[in-house]
Amino acid sequence: MITGLLGKKVGMTQIFDGDGNSIAVTVIEAGPCKVLEIKNSFGFKVKLGFDPIEEKKLNRPLAGYFKKLNVSPLKTIREFSVKDSKDVLLGQEIKTNIFKPGDYVDISGISIGKGFQGGMKRWNWSGGKSTHGSMHHRRIGSAGSSADPSRTFKGHHMPGQMGRARVTVQGLRVMQIEPENNLLVVRGAVPGHRNTLLEINLSRKKTFESLEVKKAVHMTKKNPMKASKATAKGKA
Repeated sequence: MITGLLGKKVGMTQIFDGDGNSIAVTVIEAGPCKVLEIKNSFGFKVKLGFDPIEEKKLNRPLAGYFKKLNVSPLKTIREFSVKDSKDVLLGQEIKTNIFKPGDYVDISGISIGKGFQGGMKRWNWSGGKSTHGSMHHRRIGSAGSSADPSRTFKGHHMPGQMGRARVTVQGLRVMQIEPENNLLVVRGAVPGHRNTLLEINLSRKKTFESLEVKKAVHMTKKNPMKASKATAKGKA
């Protein structure tokens, strides 16, 4: 059974639950993906292709690869692990119906690039004194010392390129599915800008939980001292 899919980020919106509470969600165009290869060495793996593309836009090796498989060209190819390849067939189309509302998914993508940034924005430094004449408001200060160790340690937090890195957001809940439009609606935000390529996998840490089940609300006990003071002041 395949538990992963490729998709594109469409954008964010909100939906409302049965109690009228608004829920921020991300809409993803997930699939359809085509099974290109099935590998049984070193664990079961499946190669999926996504997003049709014109043949003239491919380089020769990729064009030859799709010609050999007798499959129309696809822009993106990724490998996904599967527990068992018995139900997987070459050329099979994988759609959003492999998920259901209530499933939890892990979504990976390239985050939005923010260019070259200073340490205060990139690493959340507190900065130097803001007083007049300090000369050290947003600077990095000493990085390598002098005599010992007389060098800058690898991985030291400094200004540099921010964003545009692979990010995985775990445990996002599937709220709605529209197989006819290849749409997947998940709760929360996912990495990247609109049309960013996303890899969607069933969560490894969380299991299915019905959307009909409501979590019990735990009432916190009031502090008797604070309650008595509030009563005396007429606030309770």
